[in-house]
This record gives sequence, structure tokens and C-alpha cells, in this order.
Amino acid sequence: MSSLSRELVFLILQFLDEEKFKETVHKLEQESGFFFNMKYFEDEVHNGNWDEVEKYLSGFTKVDDNRYSMKIFFEIRKQKYLEALDKHDRPKAVEILVKDLKVFATFNEELFKEITQLLTLENFRENEQLSKYGDTKSARAIMLVELKKLIEANPLFRDKLQFPNLKNSRLRTLINQSLNWQHQLCKNPRPNPDIKTLFVDHSCGQPNGARAPSPATNPLLGSLPKAGGLPPLGAHGPFQPAPAPVPAPLASWMSNPSTVTHPAVSGGSAIGLGASSIPAALKHPRTPPTNPSIDYPSAESDHISKRTRPLGISDEVNLPVNMLPITFPGHGHGQTLGQTFNVPDDLPKTVLRTLNQGSSPMSMDFHPVQQTLLLVGTNVGDIALWEVGSRERLILKNFKVWDLTACTMLLQAALAKDPGVSVNRVTWSPDGALFGVAYSRHIVQIYSYHGTDEVRQHLEIDAHVGGVNDLAFSYPNKQLCVITCGDDKTIKVWDAVSGVKQYTFEGHEAAVYSVCPHYKENIQFIFSTALDGKIKAWLYDNLGSRVDYDAPGRWCTTMAYSADGTRLFSCGTSKEGDSSIVEWNESEGAVKRTYLGLRKRSSGVVQFDTTKNRFLAAGDDFSIKFWDMDNIQLLTTIDADGGLPPSPRIRFNRDGSLLAVSTSDNGIKILANSDGVRLLRTFDNFSYDASRTEASKPTISPISPAVAAAASAATSNGLADRSAPVVAIAGMNGDARSLGDVKPRISEDTGEKSKIWKLTEINESSQCRSLRLAENLRVTKISKLIFTNSGSAILALASNATHLLWKWQRNERNALGKATASVAPQLWQPASGSLMTNDITDTNPEEAVPCFALSKNDSYVMSASGGKISLFNMMTFKMMATFMAPPPAATFLAFHPQDNNIIAIGMDDSSIQIYNVRVDEVKSKLKGHSKRITGLAFSHVLNVLVSSGADAQLCVWSTDGWEKQKARFLPVPAGRTTTAISDTRVQFHQDQIHFLVVHETQLAIYETTKLDCVKQWVPRESSAPITNATFSCDSQLVYASFLDATVCIFNSASLRLRCRINPSAYLPSSISSSVHPLVIAAHPQEANQFALGLSDGGVHVFEPLESEGKWGVPQPIENGSASSAPAPAPTPTPVGATASEQAQR
Repeated sequence: MSSLSRELVFLILQFLDEEKFKETVHKLEQESGFFFNMKYFEDEVHNGNWDEVEKYLSGFTKVDDNRYSMKIFFEIRKQKYLEALDKHDRPKAVEILVKDLKVFATFNEELFKEITQLLTLENFRENEQLSKYGDTKSARAIMLVELKKLIEANPLFRDKLQFPNLKNSRLRTLINQSLNWQHQLCKNPRPNPDIKTLFVDHSCGQPNGARAPSPATNPLLGSLPKAGGLPPLGAHGPFQPAPAPVPAPLASWMSNPSTVTHPAVSGGSAIGLGASSIPAALKHPRTPPTNPSIDYPSAESDHISKRTRPLGISDEVNLPVNMLPITFPGHGHGQTLGQTFNVPDDLPKTVLRTLNQGSSPMSMDFHPVQQTLLLVGTNVGDIALWEVGSRERLILKNFKVWDLTACTMLLQAALAKDPGVSVNRVTWSPDGALFGVAYSRHIVQIYSYHGTDEVRQHLEIDAHVGGVNDLAFSYPNKQLCVITCGDDKTIKVWDAVSGVKQYTFEGHEAAVYSVCPHYKENIQFIFSTALDGKIKAWLYDNLGSRVDYDAPGRWCTTMAYSADGTRLFSCGTSKEGDSSIVEWNESEGAVKRTYLGLRKRSSGVVQFDTTKNRFLAAGDDFSIKFWDMDNIQLLTTIDADGGLPPSPRIRFNRDGSLLAVSTSDNGIKILANSDGVRLLRTFDNFSYDASRTEASKPTISPISPAVAAAASAATSNGLADRSAPVVAIAGMNGDARSLGDVKPRISEDTGEKSKIWKLTEINESSQCRSLRLAENLRVTKISKLIFTNSGSAILALASNATHLLWKWQRNERNALGKATASVAPQLWQPASGSLMTNDITDTNPEEAVPCFALSKNDSYVMSASGGKISLFNMMTFKMMATFMAPPPAATFLAFHPQDNNIIAIGMDDSSIQIYNVRVDEVKSKLKGHSKRITGLAFSHVLNVLVSSGADAQLCVWSTDGWEKQKARFLPVPAGRTTTAISDTRVQFHQDQIHFLVVHETQLAIYETTKLDCVKQWVPRESSAPITNATFSCDSQLVYASFLDATVCIFNSASLRLRCRINPSAYLPSSISSSVHPLVIAAHPQEANQFALGLSDGGVHVFEPLESEGKWGVPQPIENGSASSAPAPAPTPTPVGATASEQAQR
């Protein structure tokens, strides 16, 4: 079928959907095979319409097309089978087994036998693998998640999961254009032609010599949206004597700039920013209720906009650097793959944390990567950084001009007269490396963030005369810039590195209240709003505003895009206190919909935010109000257990799992949804003492009445109850933190500062929880060790090439069935009694370098012990395949984070092979090391692979083209000697920017992009060598084992020792003194749990006492401590081992 015929099918699909031919539209989707409607598919699966599910799938794939398709059909039929068994309908189950499932027996006979055996059980949940099967509804939901992943990965569905970006009623529009053209060709056109058929070309039958425009109230085929981006054939309707001229589109002004600085904007001119095409128009907003028939969707017509709006990221729109490229769910034909949302279950509504800020929060922003870090600016000029998970305030800074002499005399005089300053806006840069603070007095301060509680002064800019009302980061010309606006009626753009001013935009006639940078189709622009209610748009060219229209309320207005950059919203409050939230039709410059439910006569400026490309939230009427973006009616209201101000400040974190809300008592509440609860779960093991909050109070600068009054005056001077503007800049997947420690965390018990810190020593088994797992006497030593990703099992690879798997079962003592030191697990084997044993042909496994890697779903393990690489099924222990016979032998394995079919394989000949399992092909061979590869780690944020070798060299490789980007040798500390071949291991920090380096002589933290060592810990010369180390699951701790059987626990940010476990705490005196840990593994969800694999074949699991909840107490670090400075590269100064620490090690 030709491309145009294919496009015609899409137009027909849109028409059928708009006309509500529901069955026909899905039939055409299936028969054409052009568009797979994920929303329809989900509904049918949830409803259990299995015949329709398979029938719909059949239009796109067959069972035996590929392994993805086979898995899709298998999961569906298996679910149908289990539901029949659950209803005790055995005849139906047998029928499904014979007719539907038997086809899979030829591919996996053992699996088919196992499924057949379920018929013999009274309850199929007696089967271990199905023990977690819940009810039918939840089982379908779980299966659907897996199906969506398989469909997304299936090449047969490529380019079929997203509906084209079409304007509403596109087919009708084309027909109207055709009729318009036919009418223009009439020899004697009539003023009001009567179109009775589309089957033949139109022709005016009776000559009358008139050429009159058709009235606007006479559309040919019903209500039609205007065709944005196309030359209009008439000002009002489809018939007009001659085409009207089209105003210059915004894109063309880049090459043909207008000489008019502030062009007048008429109601019919098109000079704006298009939704799907920049040349489309922004106009003065019109009021929708008077003419709902043209492009102003009402609640009743929402199905049109849902159907045609592109969801996720369209190939036609180039997102800016500061937009997060993630697809999200939507509706109708706009649906792309993504998670489904339960309304309102996905809204953060459970209060999990309450933070005492001490002064009223004015602006808040979560870190774009570390999603539990919250930046706060207050009404007295304070800025604070909170780790909301642990309730720790990492940073508190009072307002201070860094260099008063560099400020204008006007500012110096103003501060001398009245020192009161408020924060108007705080915001992170897209990568989280910088954050900016806009103050109510002239000043913008930019800090660089280096992890945990280390911030450094980066730039101070005397930006505006009067207050700086808003601040945002943007990437015009691929260069990070800071955009500010202020009381002096200007918008300014500054280089974020040098602080040099690049642009000044003038044209507003009142103080500029907010800015919203964005770009589409490579055209960068900035929206700005002023206190007179004017909205303007600017390009980075000093040629003036391209748009000038009025915002609802005509006073304080902020604008924000949805995270995917496709939808524009604004929230404003009038001087009378009337607030409104609206969505804009960019192509028309019109208010598309106005959301209902805001309180009349608000006592402050209402602040809003967007999340998940679906929800809007606003702080109003002592509560948080939520809307679905596609419905003007209020979705729900949450009061956060009370205590909120009339117009609370609010801010979502990037994935919408947490919501920060200001309280009336100068505090902040953190609300969470189910994902947020899981996000904060890792912090719950740290016992939280309410005295921390009390202890932190003396560190807050007291607020004198004069300062409080001054701050109040500053915020009420034209900006009463300042609401921070929301600029929809979703962070890039990156973070330039360098994990330094400069000053003590404010949250640490300040009342204890006067006490001498003492290392926590664990010498007896009663001082911690430890468990030695049941042993296999054939094992001599544990070579590799890992927790499964589910956290319910431990997998070990012994030196004899055999794998051991310990599983924790659910019972009264362990309700979740997770790994714990309190309950013994089972050394598990399948009923067949088979073992997972690696190929050891022509090798001595005791002398080989073992390696393994576990798939993300715990289904497969890839492993080698000097021979071929083996692929095992973790459920059955069956060897699925072997490949890559030595030489060279594999020494390290790592799955690609985005594609389990791609594996990086380190070899003993110093090479790294990038292997595609699916096609059995080596895609690339990387050479840069001189000895065997001992470590590999991927960063999905930076798209790099870091490798380490026995040559003590670190290399960084791009995963795009597999080129080597940087390399550096690990410096051996002075006076230390290493063995001839000493392993060097690497592991990425949770931020995916920094990585841990483990060598027998040192622990180090490296920053990846520059390959600089930023922290290093070196044991004293007489200490035993390090045998292994790993981050905790939250990357806040580092667990390290030593040759003398000692285990040390460090703070990862500073590499300072906080706890030491001596051998006597877990090794009985009867065991040889030569026994020591060879490997160490961290639990994937419990930050304080780890396991050791020993040289005698034993495996120990460790947790702190329940009464303690954590390992030791962090060392206090004094400000200005020499040991806290980041180490220079390439020869870093050891910083972690202080004199007292060395003595104790």
C-alpha cells in the first residue's frame, strides 16, 4: 500500500473515532495493521475478552512470528488457563490446554509438562512459582505490564504504537478545502452554494455573477477546526473570493526578521508558536463559551482532543535538552506504551514526612535526578536542601551578598536601608549540577552542587533593578543559560558558566512576573508574563516580542508545559483574588479549556504544577486540588491532614511520586503515592529520632521582628504571597554531583556535636544480626555473590563452577519473603535435582576467573568459569545455551541496561566484546587494556560503559559507537605494593554519574565525564588488603571486606568510616584464621543489609540490630577540613583515612 493510501487509512480511523463508530474503528485497525491501539488492547485484557484480544493481535502478528510474539500469546493463554483453574472449571482448563497451550510444547516441552501438572493440584498456588498469584484483576494487571513491554520490544509493532499528530477532523478539513477549490473554479459562483453531495465535483448551477463570501455560520460539514499552518482560503469560512495573505510564520522570522519591534496583533493575525508546527498562530485569547463549535473543546468534545493529541514524544518535534525524553500514557489513538494510571491512586496523597523549615517556604524544587532532594527558598532569604527520605536538612544558608563591592550602588544603598530579602524562586538546572536562587532584591545567586551537603558559590549576578521575580535554566544554541525577569520590566539571558549577559528583552509595560523557556522544531523561545496580565513570546534575537495577548485574570500568571512538551498551561490570580487554570491552544493563541473548582476570592496567588503528562495540581483554599488534564472538572481535593495555608506552595518531583506542600507553621509536608512510598522505603531503616528536629532548631537564624516585617513588605510589594512560577523543565537523565563533604549535615544531632565521635565497633554476634546460610560441602570457596533483583534470594557461584541459590520463603516470621538475617532460607534446587554447573572443558575451575550476570527479571543467569559462557534458566536450572568457547576466556559479564540481548564481555586477553545474544554476533571488540578485564559497569544516564582491568586502568567507552572516550591509570598510593595481577572493580553510584573503584590498596569515587578522582580512602600500610567492596542499594554506604576478615562500612559521600565488624562477630573461634571474605553483595532494597561470600565456601547475611536500624553513626566533619577537599586528578590526595581513622584500621 502506498504511503498516501496508508495516511488515508489514518484519516479514516480518526473520522470513525470522532463519529464514535467504536467497533468499526478497531476492526479497521486490525485489518489494516497500521496502528495498534494500546488503550483498546488494555481494556480488552482487563475485561478478559480473550477471543477479541487474540483476534485483534492477529492483525499484527502470529504466534510463531518471533519469540516476542510467542511470549505474548503464551502469557495470554496461560492467564486464560489459570483463570479456568481458579474457577475450578477443569473441562474448560483442559480445553485451553489442548487447543491453545499445546502449540508451545514443541518449543519448551518441559514448561508444557509443568503447566499440565497444575491440573493435578487442588489449588495451583501450591506451585511455588505461582504462590504469589492474587485475584483475577491483579493477575491481569500484572500480566498486562509484561505484555506491554513485549509489544514495545517486538519489531513487528515498530512504528505502529503511536497515532500521527493530526488536527481535529482532518478529513473534513481536506474535503472543505477541496470544495472551496471547486467553488473557486465555478464560472458563475453563487454566494451561498448548496452542497448536496460529495460523490461528484461541485458546480454552481445557475449563473448570478456574484462572488460573495460564505457566512461563518455555514460550515459545509459541521463544526470544523481551523487548519493551522495552511494558507487560509477565507477569513471566516470555506468560501471566499480570494485567498487572504498569510502572516510571516515565526520560523521565517529567523531569516527574515521583522523591523517592527512590537508589532500590533489583531484578532485575526497569526503570529505565534504552533503546537505541532511552529508556523501556526498565537492570537489574542478569545472566550470559548460564546463559540464552542470552533476548536474550543468542551467536556463533551474531549474525545476529539484525546484522540488526536500526540502522546509521548513525536518524531516531528525535537525536544530541547532540558526536556526529559520519556513517553507517557494517554488516550485513544494518541496512546503510546507506558504505565497506566489509576485515578486518583497515582496521586501523592499520603503524608509521609513533615519537615520543619523555620521560615515560610516561598519556592521549592526537587532535584531532577536525586528525586528525594528538595531545594527550598523562604520569605527571609534562607535556602535549604532537604533529604526528604531521612528528614535531614543537608544545607541551610542565610542570605548574604557574596561580593558587595561588585553590586551597583543602588543595591548597596537599598540593602543598607533595609536588609530584608525574600526568595522568589529556586530551581535546579536540568542536570542537577547547578541551582539558582532569585531574590526580591536585584540579586541572582547560582550555586554548584557536588553531592550530599557540598555546594559552592558559582555566580552572583546583580540582575535587575528591584526584585528578581523568576529564574529558569535553558539551552539555547546548546549552551546552558540562566533566564531572569524582574521589576524593571525586562527579561535577561545570562551565560550559566561565565555570567555574561547575552540578551535583554524589553517591551513589557509592567514588572515581569514569570518566564517559561521552551523550544519546538529547533526554534527556541521564551514565554513571559507581566503584572498587567500581558503574555509575550521572545526568540533569542533581540528583535522584540512575537506575541502580545492577555492572560486570564490579568495579574500574576505562571506558565508551564507538560513534561513531554506538547501541552501548555497557565495559572493566574487577579487582583481581586479570582484564580484560574487554563490550557492553551498554541496554534490559535486561544484558551482551549478552563478548569473548574478554584476558590473565588483567594487570599493569595495560587501556585500550580503538572505531573505525569496527565495531572494538574494547585494549592488553593487550604488544600491541594487535582485535575485530569483532559477534564475541566475537579478530580479530587486533599487537605494533607490539615495545617495548610490558604494558598500553599506545591512542587512535584520528576516522576510525580512525591509532592512537597508548604504548611502554615513554616514547615513542609511530603506527600507520596505508592511509588513514592517505595522510593522512601530505603530510608525507613534509619531510626528517626524526633530530637533531630529539635536539635536542628538552634541552627536556624532567629528572625527579628524588623527583618520579618521587611520580608513581609518585600513580598507584598506588588508580589503578595508570591507564587513561584513553574517552568516545565524536566531534568535530563544526569547529575554532575561529585560526592564531596564540606560541612556537617545540619540534620545530624547537633546536640551531640560537643561529644567525641567514636567508631562503632562490632566484636560480638550479639551486636548485630548475622546468619550463615546452609552449606554445600562440595563447595570450597565462594567466587561470586549477588542478591536477586527481587530481594528474596541469593545466588552464589563457587570456585568449582557450581551455582548455589538460597530462597527465603513467605511465612509468619517473614511475611514478605525477602532476604533477612532473622530467618534462614532454603538452599533451593528444582524437583529434577539438577545443578547449574558451568562448562569447564579443558580448564581448571579453581584457577579460572569466574563471572556471572543476572537478568533484570531474575529469569536467567549468564555465567562462566574459564570455559564457555553458559545461559541458565533460573526457574529450572536448565542450561539454555553455551557460547564463546575459550580462548580467550570470559572474566566479566554485564547486561546492557536497556537491552538484555546485549552483553559486554570482558576477556582474559584484555579485550571487551559487545555481544548480541539474539543474533549470536559480536557487534564490537574494544581494545584499550593490557591485562584481563576485571570490571564492567554501564551508565544508562551517560550512555557509557566503564571498564577496569588487572592493569589498574580505567576506561570510558561510548555505548553509541563504542569509541573510547577517556582512560586513566589508578594511582597506587605511595609506599604500597600490589600483586602482579590485582583486580580492579567498578560500580556506578545511584546517580549514574559517579562510580566506585575498588582495588586492594584503596577505595575511590570517580566522576565519569572527566574521569577525575573526587574521593579516596587508603588503609594504612600495615592493614590487610581490600578484597571487595560495593555500594548499598541507595548508594549512601560503601561495604568493604578485607583479607583479615574485617568488614568496614563507610559513608559513600565522604568515604569516612562509620562502623567496623570484626571477625569475632561472625566467625567462630574454631574456624581457621585464614578464612576471609572474597566477595560482598548489597541487598537491592534494604540499604543496611549485605552478604559475604567466604573463602571456606560459607555465605553470611548481615543486618544491624532492629533497635539500631543502621550501621553506626557518621563522623562529624568540620567546616574547612582539609580532608574534605575533592582530590585533584590524576594523582589524588588520600582524603578518607584521617589520623584517627588510620589508627583504628
